[in-house]
Amino acid sequence: MAGPDEMEEDDWSAALLEQGDGGSGDSLADEWGAALAEQGTTAGSSDVAAEWATMIEDGETDNLPELAGNDRILNQDEIDGVLGFSLRELSASGAGGVRAIVDSGVVQYERLPMLEIVFDRMIRLLSTSLRNFFQDNVEVTLDNITSVRFGDYLNSIPLPTLLGVFRADAWENSGLVTVESNLAYSTLDLLLGGKRGGSSSRLDGRPFTTIEMQLVRRLVEIILTDLELSFQPLSPVRFGIDRIETNPRFATITRPANAAILISLKLDMDGRGGQLQILFPYATIEPIRELLMQSFMGEKLGRDHVWESHLATEIWQADAKMDAVLHEMMLPLKKVLSLKVGDTIMFDSKPSDLITVRCGDWALTQGRIGRIDDNIAVQLTRPLRRSRTTFQAFEASMNNRNDG
Repeated sequence: MAGPDEMEEDDWSAALLEQGDGGSGDSLADEWGAALAEQGTTAGSSDVAAEWATMIEDGETDNLPELAGNDRILNQDEIDGVLGFSLRELSASGAGGVRAIVDSGVVQYERLPMLEIVFDRMIRLLSTSLRNFFQDNVEVTLDNITSVRFGDYLNSIPLPTLLGVFRADAWENSGLVTVESNLAYSTLDLLLGGKRGGSSSRLDGRPFTTIEMQLVRRLVEIILTDLELSFQPLSPVRFGIDRIETNPRFATITRPANAAILISLKLDMDGRGGQLQILFPYATIEPIRELLMQSFMGEKLGRDHVWESHLATEIWQADAKMDAVLHEMMLPLKKVLSLKVGDTIMFDSKPSDLITVRCGDWALTQGRIGRIDDNIAVQLTRPLRRSRTTFQAFEASMNNRNDG
């Protein structure tokens, strides 16, 4: 006698073999239900058999899996659910499925409103500069501003390409300008007398020559000059070209896992042109990050020139009380309390000794006491003492005190 498990396996195999390529799902479900009904040896098998028998009697066999040649095709809703593009999932709990796995490695873009304003200004300046450079109409458009991983961006750069590494002196860090091959060849055609209005010819299989790299370097210099002017109202900075590279591996300016801001520009010159990308690592723009997060110019600077001039005028006209201190000495409290009218206190000083001029608790200068007509006068012998604390240091100390 064969055991229950062996009988169940043999019956299922026989059922599958009998179906062949042209079997139907209903007959297969009937044989599965009959096989399970005969194998009622365990409690679990009895429950499953009863469930299958009930489904067969009610005619609910449409949801049964189709095997042996009738592969089930997923509908669009099920495909969207697997890939994570379902509108219901996106509105309820964010992306799911494969999309959730892919988006887990994507860098979230930190919105910097002033950066968008800076590059809008750069587009206007660049359109004029490139028109004078190429002696032709140039249309510059801003595609998008995104955040990327620096290593992923280098791996995605199509070859051949030219990469200009520049340094921001005021921010003590570097950036990257990527000129794609289509834009590079279009630049060469326009500068070297190519045909106007035609598509640029691309020579594959050879690197860029020295002359071609120098011409593209001039293009990058113009772009960086306009970029300096765009950042001028926000933060003065100077961009200088460090080198021009053709291999992305030699253009590494930060760690591959570090995040960076990628600005994509499109240049169109009568049907020719290409993509131009400017990349700033987050470490490069960190010194002006608070300025870039402003919604408008001067939002968080906290300085008003009208108010500053008014305050300076009022301070200049203000009255300050000054005290001339002849001498200071320490006495026991018992002796001070025992002083009476007519008592004499001896000062340990001479008439020729210098006195201290104070304003509140601050010692300003020193001088000699004298008399002019019926008034007591003080002749200053030293210049006024300047405070060693700058206004920036005072603001920093006040901020630390408030934070504490």
